[in-house]
Parts: sequence; C-alpha cells; structure tokens
Amino acid sequence: MATAAEKLLESMRRTKSGWGQNDLHTLYLGFGFWCREGRKHRVYIHSEFLELRATVARQDELPIGYVQTAIRLTDRLEELRRKAKEERGS
Repeated sequence: MATAAEKLLESMRRTKSGWGQNDLHTLYLGFGFWCREGRKHRVYIHSEFLELRATVARQDELPIGYVQTAIRLTDRLEELRRKAKEERGS
C-alpha cells in the first residue's frame, strides 16, 4: 500500500504545476528528509543520504522547478537505497 508521500509523488509526476510549500513539505518529510526552517525558505536534507538536499521557497504556489527537483531527488533516493541494499547483500 502506497504512503501519502508516494501518492503525492505520483500526482506530482502527472502534473507539475499548482503545488505549494505545504505539499512539498509533506512529500519531503514522508521520504525521510528533515527540515531546517528559514525566513524565506525551508531547506530539506535527507537523514541517511546527506548529499540529497533541496531548498523550497515559502510560497503557496511554486514554480514547476521545485516539483521537478523533488521528483529528481526522490528518484535519486530510491536509487541510493537500492545500491545500499545490494552492497549489504553482497
């Protein structure tokens, strides 16, 4: 069964416009990122793979680049998790 974050990601893959900061907050936290709050932006860093990070403006409707970055980062996260699992198995 898909989590809320996974369902949100699939919706974002279908349409990249119309998403806001709260949607991306839900997505990133659901995939294991932690959030550092700033005045104009939030910075998300993955707890296991610290090289995965994103900055999100505090806006209710964000440009599609923010969603494209979120999709790219979650895809990269899955790739890194798969590689780490393979390395542990061998």
